[in-house]
Amino acid sequence: MTLKIILCALLVAVASASNAAGVKFLEANALNEDVHTTSSGLQYKIMQSAKPKAKSPLVGTPCACHYAGRLIDGTEFDSSIKRGQPSTFAPNQVIKGWTEAMQLMAEGDKWELYIPSELGYGDRDRGQHIKGGDVLIFTLEIMEVKGAHKEL
Repeated sequence: MTLKIILCALLVAVASASNAAGVKFLEANALNEDVHTTSSGLQYKIMQSAKPKAKSPLVGTPCACHYAGRLIDGTEFDSSIKRGQPSTFAPNQVIKGWTEAMQLMAEGDKWELYIPSELGYGDRDRGQHIKGGDVLIFTLEIMEVKGAHKEL
């Protein structure tokens, strides 16, 4: 439990750009035993694990992914799942939180990501729903790694 408290304190320092509701959410979420927190403040929960020796993308490797994004209040703002069509992008073509997560993931992984605003859109409003400082939650599944990769 002491490690969780240290990670929580680190998270508060890292999440200083996130709004107050987002910081409170991340602090509570960090205490969940199923949630992992990286040194950048990215949090994730593994929902489905890839098979052994699955392909993991390099920073510039395109991947077919299904995802759904929502705010901490549950408002969904985007979903390839609802569109019925996976999206293809490389880790270096998306927000910082996804760039980090995708390089930790492998083909077949499905994770829930909890992204502090500085790893998302920062202080900028983005579209109708995302406001500056918002913490974002994404379900992200890498369905296919389409090029250069490493094995995890």
